[in-house]
Amino acid sequence: MSLRSRFLILTGALVLIGLAGVWFAFERIAEGIVEQWGRQVAEIQVRYDSARLQQPLEREIALSRQLADSTAIRRFARDPDNDLHEAAAIAEMESFRNNFRDRNYFVALADNGAYYHNNAEDEYADEPLRYHLDPDDPDDAWFFRLIEEGRDFHLNVNPDTELGVTKLWIDVLIRDRDGTILGMTGTGLELDEILREIVDIDQPGITTLFADFSGAIQLYRDPEFIEFGSVVQPEGRKSTVDRLVDRSRDRQRLETMMEELRDLDDPEGEVRTDFVQVDGQRQLAGVAHLPALGWYEVTLMDLDEVMPVRHFTPVLVVFAFTLILALLLVHLALQRLIFRPLASLENAMARIQAGDLRPVDLPQGRGEIGNLIRHYHAMADAIRNQTRNLETKVRERTDALHRLARKDPLTGLVNRRGMDELLDDHYQQALHSGEPFGVIYLDLDHFKPLNDTHGHATGDVTLTRVAERLREIRGPEDRVARWGGDEFLILLHPCDQERLSQIGQAAVETAARVETPEDTPVTFSAGGHLAQPGQPVGEILERADRALYAAKASGRNRFEAV
Repeated sequence: MSLRSRFLILTGALVLIGLAGVWFAFERIAEGIVEQWGRQVAEIQVRYDSARLQQPLEREIALSRQLADSTAIRRFARDPDNDLHEAAAIAEMESFRNNFRDRNYFVALADNGAYYHNNAEDEYADEPLRYHLDPDDPDDAWFFRLIEEGRDFHLNVNPDTELGVTKLWIDVLIRDRDGTILGMTGTGLELDEILREIVDIDQPGITTLFADFSGAIQLYRDPEFIEFGSVVQPEGRKSTVDRLVDRSRDRQRLETMMEELRDLDDPEGEVRTDFVQVDGQRQLAGVAHLPALGWYEVTLMDLDEVMPVRHFTPVLVVFAFTLILALLLVHLALQRLIFRPLASLENAMARIQAGDLRPVDLPQGRGEIGNLIRHYHAMADAIRNQTRNLETKVRERTDALHRLARKDPLTGLVNRRGMDELLDDHYQQALHSGEPFGVIYLDLDHFKPLNDTHGHATGDVTLTRVAERLREIRGPEDRVARWGGDEFLILLHPCDQERLSQIGQAAVETAARVETPEDTPVTFSAGGHLAQPGQPVGEILERADRALYAAKASGRNRFEAV
């Protein structure tokens, strides 16, 4: 055999061995990069999907809590046979109905099981008492179970057979001041709309679902998997998350991840990931606990579809072609043009695999090796940009949700939740500075007749104009909030008794400047209290409320202080 033939055979063998080694190494590195990238993207996707669900729900939950804390609702729940209390409570329910996203409410009383409801079409305005809950009726078992468990807040996907609707219900307990459970209130969101906006997202290879504290599926793109009325279903018979995976060890792993998140002191932002098998396909599962909702968010990601390894094939072709040419060069050329750049590139890919997305300084390279390095830079930039974009979206959603939860959408004023936080802040400031601050409680007189005569749209315009007038009389450090319905709260700082009376009287007088249809008079009854350092916030509000009712008892359209 000639030397030329031997050289060709040896070269061919080296090429085959080299190609096999390159294929094996490249496949392992590519799979490792995809797996590491997939874990990071899964965590970001879980946080993003969680924020998309919490955004529409947190405002509805806050409004439901305000309705449950309403004085009119509590008074009615304590004495459901009092017609005057019932009329005031229904008016309060209707004022909240217009603020709920789907414009519906429900109020259920523990005393007699009365169930009040009105929907977006206002079908039951004349007769909101729809039926009475029966402890022996399985369809009503959810109410008595939640009362028995005493959970202040609960989310539940459940059909109401009496009303003929299926919704995602927000259930909030109505408690008396001593903690006694008086009933339950809340609102319902259309299930189909929630599934369409939050769950049935157009992202190939990504499946999103939400489950309650027991793992029962609450939101999923296939309604057959949803466990309706899970709160009354016995354990072991619920449609839970582990129903989606094939193997028992995967079911155990999902349960373990949920337990780990539930046991954390602060699970906010924490995500657990692991691989599971779904319908014979290996998928990456990401799990997060949403303590504000009492639910889990689960994202299943098919990495073969989201980022298939075959997308690296062009890079592999360039790599192999470069290797073939390199084997034909002398040892010095191999070292200079191939092996050194490849070693740097491998280190850079290993850094990405380890989660380090910082840019790396690679040699320029020539020919195919240079193309390979440019492909790497393009791939690394794409991963960095995707990660940065997802993180930005999560941050923007979170900031918007934070602002929305503390702002009244109608008037643009601070809402009750935001004012509660301001009151707590001023309480702490007063403890340190020793300076008092003032609180004025305002209530529009005869606002319901205005709504009944001219409609809720006119009432909303009137509330907006009232808010504008209140802004005009406040000082630079004062805050004005819409407390709920036609009630407002002014926080004065700095303040003394003289300024409290001055602003209180100005607030009463400013109502006369509000333009209303046919010059329908709008007046304020106002009650104020000068809060002393160390005085509890609850006592401050109670004294202001007592002063307000003194103003009403004295003929309305006036200011009283205690």
